[in-house]
Amino acid sequence: MHRARQDEVELEKSVRRLREKFYGKVSIKTATVLMRQFCNNHELACSRIILCKNELEDTDPEDGESLDDDPVALRVVDKLEQEEEQKKQKRNDKSDEKIKEVAQQLKCLPLTQKNLRMFDNAEKNRIPPEDRQFSCQPCDSMWWRRVPKRKQVSRCHLCGNKYDPVPEDKMWGTAEFTCPSCGRTFSGSAQMGTPSPCYSCHSPVLPSFIIPPRKKLGPRSRQQHSCFAEDCYNRREPHIPGTHCVHPQSRVKNSLPKVIYPSQEHDSTGSTVATCLSQGSLAFCDINELILEDLKEEEAGESSN
Repeated sequence: MHRARQDEVELEKSVRRLREKFYGKVSIKTATVLMRQFCNNHELACSRIILCKNELEDTDPEDGESLDDDPVALRVVDKLEQEEEQKKQKRNDKSDEKIKEVAQQLKCLPLTQKNLRMFDNAEKNRIPPEDRQFSCQPCDSMWWRRVPKRKQVSRCHLCGNKYDPVPEDKMWGTAEFTCPSCGRTFSGSAQMGTPSPCYSCHSPVLPSFIIPPRKKLGPRSRQQHSCFAEDCYNRREPHIPGTHCVHPQSRVKNSLPKVIYPSQEHDSTGSTVATCLSQGSLAFCDINELILEDLKEEEAGESSN
């Protein structure tokens, strides 16, 4: 990667992460100036903001006033501001605040549970993630992404459309079950709300939750899949009319699509664009790799248009 481009990518990653820690309440330009001041060290900048907010440390508001002589920083500012402008036309955030002014702004926020959680996470340099399932019906594609808890959206790698996650009561895949009759815990292919027979006592058991895919999987069960869905290749009786088995073998046998329940297209309000973490497959857990992957996708999308 060319050095100038690498510098730009590292700066953009740091700006996005700093803004996400404060739920987008720090302007793009301010975040970019701070990242230049702190050499992309978003953790240190975040700590300084928290310290200043608590009046434990002062910061000179005149430091780093201008970005005019910094073309890389200006490109990042332009790119992120364009993203935000596309989704939120009436954004009125032209301030050029620095550490002290940002801290003062945050200090004036009401002490709601949400804001206290934000300060606590920021003080610990944490961006709470959540593993969610997404699907694209037109592309017949399903994937999992680790996304920020407060901004759950992901883009289909095939068509580029953005989607909300599959509702938790409609998720499917490898489910975990706990039999209320014999107490056995087991796993198997299922959709939330569709029972499967316990491998021990054969009682119908509803899935507790769907297990996100992981890099390191445990040993596979020797038990053959079976459920009460009408079209299961190894159906148990009494079956439930109108239900579909999610096991890949049943889907192929019945010529059914991979997507069991489609995600809704994401209706962006503008707050997810320049603040959200980049999404990546759960096989890649390093945040830096995920953001680099997302930037490459954006470049590919722009060049194809």
